[in-house]
Amino acid sequence: MNYEQFFADQISALKGEGRYRVFADLERQVGAFPTATSHNAHGTEEVTVWCSNDYLGMGQNEIVRTAMKDAIDKVGAGAGGTRNISGTTHYHVLLEEELADLHGTEAALVFTSGYVANEAALSTIGAHIPECVLISDSDNHASMIAGIRHSMTEKVIFAHNDLVDLERKLQQIEISRPKVIVFESVYSMNGDIAPINAICDLADKYNAMTYLDEVHAVGMYGPRGAGVAERDGAMSRITVIQGTLAKAYGVIGGYIAGSAAMIDFVRSYASGFIFTTALPPAVAAGALASVRHLKISAVEREQQQERAATLKRLLLEANLPIMESASHIVPVLVGNPVLCKQVTDELMERHHIYVQPINYPTVPKGTERLRLTPGPLHSDSDMAHLIRSLQEIWDRLAIKAAA
Repeated sequence: MNYEQFFADQISALKGEGRYRVFADLERQVGAFPTATSHNAHGTEEVTVWCSNDYLGMGQNEIVRTAMKDAIDKVGAGAGGTRNISGTTHYHVLLEEELADLHGTEAALVFTSGYVANEAALSTIGAHIPECVLISDSDNHASMIAGIRHSMTEKVIFAHNDLVDLERKLQQIEISRPKVIVFESVYSMNGDIAPINAICDLADKYNAMTYLDEVHAVGMYGPRGAGVAERDGAMSRITVIQGTLAKAYGVIGGYIAGSAAMIDFVRSYASGFIFTTALPPAVAAGALASVRHLKISAVEREQQQERAATLKRLLLEANLPIMESASHIVPVLVGNPVLCKQVTDELMERHHIYVQPINYPTVPKGTERLRLTPGPLHSDSDMAHLIRSLQEIWDRLAIKAAA
C-alpha cells in the first residue's frame, strides 16, 4: 500500500466535499478583543473575530492575566507530572474546591480539557458499573460519544430533547438495571437548551443517574454562573455535572462535579486522568480567578445576553436566515458545505471578519452554517459591519434568504 498516497487522497476527498479546514493564523490583542491580527499571504491585517468560545472575553481579563503571571513567578511553568505523581499543586486543590462550591456539590475533579473530562468520566462510569446502560441524546458532543463508545457497555440513543422518546427508551430497560441519562444543557451548534428538570423527572421515575454537560453554559447562566441547571433550580438533581474552563472562563481545562464518592471513584479509576500530566499551575490559577470573579459579577453575562439578543434582531431585520436559538449561540444557515466555506473566506478576505464554517460532521449535511458568538466586547459598529457584509455576500452569491 502507498501510505502517503492514501493520506493525500483522503485530504483531496475532504477538499472536494468542501470540508477541508484551514486554520487562521491569528494574534489576539489584549485590550482590543474582538480585534485580532491575521497573519496571512498578504502580510498582516486587522480582523474582527466572531466565532470565539471565549464568550465573555475573560481570556483578556486583567484579573485572570495577573493571576496567571503571578503563579508563574511563584511556582514556575509546568505542573511536573501527573496528579498522582507530582502534578497536584495547591492551585489545583483550590480550583476544585471553588468548582464544587460553584455547583453546590461535595467535590470536583479537574482534567486537562473538557473533551478529556467527558471521555474519561463516561468511559469509566459505563465500564465499571455492572450492566450499565448509557442513554444518550442524539445531538451529544463528540467527546461524550467517545466516552460512551470507550465504556464498551450498552448504549441507547434518544431523539434530541425528545422527552417522549426518552421515556419510551427508559421503559424498555429493566427498572433495577443501572442506567445513566447523558445530555447537554446548551447544544452549541443549534443554541437550543435541554429541558433539564423534565429529564430529571424521568430519571427519578426510572431510577437513572444523570450526566449533564454544561460546557457552553458554565459562567453564562445562573446567578453565579453555574449554568442552566442553576438557572432552572436543578443542580441538586444532577449526578454528574461536567464543565469546561476554556469557554466562558477564558482559559483551558475541564472538570466534573458531584458527590465525594463519585469524584473519588473517577479519580481512582479513569485512565484519562491518571496518566495525563496535570494542567500547568498558572492555568489553574487563571481559571480559579475567572471562576471566582464570575461567581460575584453578573455584568459580563448581562452584557453578553444583550449583545446576543441585539445581533439576533439585526439578522432578522436584514432577512438573513438566522436559525432559532434559545441561547447565546447565533447560527446562520447556509446549507451547502462549499458555499459555507466560500462565505467565510469572503468575509475574511473582503470584509476582515473571521468566522469559521461549520460543516459535517460537526453538523448534519445540508445544515452547514455560520456560528456567530457575540460577546460583551462586540460594539454596535462591529455588528453593523457584520450585517452589511453578510448582506453583500448573500446578494452577490444569490444565497437563499430567510423564509
